[in-house]
Amino acid sequence: MKEIEVLGTGCAKCKNTIALIEQVAEAAGVAVNIKKIEELRDITNYGVMSTPAVVLDGKVVHTGGIPSRDKIEQWLSH
Repeated sequence: MKEIEVLGTGCAKCKNTIALIEQVAEAAGVAVNIKKIEELRDITNYGVMSTPAVVLDGKVVHTGGIPSRDKIEQWLSH
């Protein structure tokens, strides 16, 4: 199972990022555990200055916008 955290303060882009990751994971048949991190202190602990950001298995893999479907597929295939 892939552990994914989406960092953001609850904006529409953050919600769309979560929905897109869920769609891609379901289509690929990959189990994911998505956790939403909204606390600014927790977000800055990752060194992230631009949200939404995505953390995959403890590593920041994306910041500053909704990731592309292709990018998400790459994350889930590793």
